[in-house]
Amino acid sequence: MSWVATSALAGLGAGDRARLDTLVPMTLPPDTVIFRPGDAAQGYAVVLAGGVDVWLTGASGRELLLYSVVPGQSCVQTTLGLLSEAAYTAEARSTVESRLVVIPRGMFLDLLDGSAPFRALVFGAFADRMGTMLRLVENVAFTRAECRLAARVLALSGDGPVMATQGELAAQVGTAREVVSRRLDAWARKGWVRTQRGQIDVIDRAALDELARADTAGAA
Repeated sequence: MSWVATSALAGLGAGDRARLDTLVPMTLPPDTVIFRPGDAAQGYAVVLAGGVDVWLTGASGRELLLYSVVPGQSCVQTTLGLLSEAAYTAEARSTVESRLVVIPRGMFLDLLDGSAPFRALVFGAFADRMGTMLRLVENVAFTRAECRLAARVLALSGDGPVMATQGELAAQVGTAREVVSRRLDAWARKGWVRTQRGQIDVIDRAALDELARADTAGAA
């Protein structure tokens, strides 16, 4: 089956779909680096399955998860690079085995210029991603680290344990690993969680949910 027909691009005209269908999707294993800071954007990636995390690394070596790209979403770094020829400032890595297709820059610009549906899709996805980025800035700037951590642990827990290191959690909520360690130790003493290396079991979801929703005054 055509990959275009099962993607966010299915609503394009027949000619544009046929042109895109000449592109061959690729499969990437988990933790594959897709781009690094300083790289030039070569094309517009369409995620068909799996997911990609985009990370920003500071001068200290600390990482911050900027956003995740799942099927149907876009990468704002790539869109900016293709439109302005600016180099990437972040790093993208596949989170699990992922399938994606890359629309070459020339084809991307042709479609952007000649296809109103494609243009609406690209800029609509770009606007959604910018909204996500602004919420991230607001969250890191105005929400205490322990509240962000509680929300992240709950989001990752689902019906089972959280399988993540303290360093990974720190990067995902925008704080230091030592802050995560102290918060988890405190929660364990209260009986809210049970921790072991690389794993967190949530015991008291209600307590973490109350903390995640708490009014805050400044970031930690």
